[in-house]
Amino acid sequence: MAETMNLSHDELRELARTIRKDVIMMTNTSSSGHPGGPLSAADYSAALIANYLRVRPAEPYWPERDRYVLSNGHCSALIFSMLSRRGFFDPGYLLTFRSTPSRLQGHPNCCKLPGVEVGAGSLGQGLSVAHGMALAAKLDGQDTRVVANVGDGEMQEGNIWEAIMHAGHRQTDNLIMAVDWNDAQIDGRVKDVKRLDPVDDKLVAFHWNVRWADGHDMGEVCDAWDWAWGQLGSGKPSAILFKTIMMKDAGEKYEDIPGWHGRPPKDDEALEILKNLGYNYSSIEEARASYGEPVYTGQIPPKMSAAWADVVKAETCEIVRGG
Repeated sequence: MAETMNLSHDELRELARTIRKDVIMMTNTSSSGHPGGPLSAADYSAALIANYLRVRPAEPYWPERDRYVLSNGHCSALIFSMLSRRGFFDPGYLLTFRSTPSRLQGHPNCCKLPGVEVGAGSLGQGLSVAHGMALAAKLDGQDTRVVANVGDGEMQEGNIWEAIMHAGHRQTDNLIMAVDWNDAQIDGRVKDVKRLDPVDDKLVAFHWNVRWADGHDMGEVCDAWDWAWGQLGSGKPSAILFKTIMMKDAGEKYEDIPGWHGRPPKDDEALEILKNLGYNYSSIEEARASYGEPVYTGQIPPKMSAAWADVVKAETCEIVRGG
């Protein structure tokens, strides 16, 4: 069973475009959510979920899987699209985003959705959890990698730096921190709200391997992930600082504007963004119809996939391992 997809750069670019479409459609349909960060992180996240993270969608609790923690959990539309397009569940379910009783809530919920490793959203906490997972795997002699996605604004949280200090001290070299460096947070520019520079020097001082990368150049993105994957045994955790643009590829009216951090697009805006992404839908209704028929009535969560029937009780979302 293949644990990675090994897509070409062109295929990864198309996957990133699809993720951006999904994010726009999810946040538009629900009239809530955060599109800005997911669009900036789409390129490097597409490469990660397709070509690097070893996962088995049909066995979501496979013990030897790599782990992914979306520390900035308000960007939940990103991980939901990643999991769907990786085969964990049908994309038709995406448009239930933030509705009751969908499994796809405003912050990822590991009790409701296989593929989500930890509930996240209280900013700053995800990196500590990811470090715990990585350290446990290392102590058990496993080669599991744990990747934590962190927002640059999130790095203003003090517990991020406690985790950075501890991971460097423990030489947790199977931990990778991917930072979405788009210089935009809900209150404005990161550099104006609370400066982080020189963040690379600070990470080096805390005994981390550090690399900058253009988060929208797929060749550079894959080189950065190759570099991070090769640091196992180096005695240091690794950080990739991906330079990105909020609302990337949404169009000039939307890109690099902090106000789009947590503003869902209205119907006309969503249709315009989709056209800028290369989707020529004549109406937002046509765009929604491309996901297929509604997958549930709004009352009872659907059974997701046959593989999940063994681990999730659909009616209550209770995890039942092996039964």
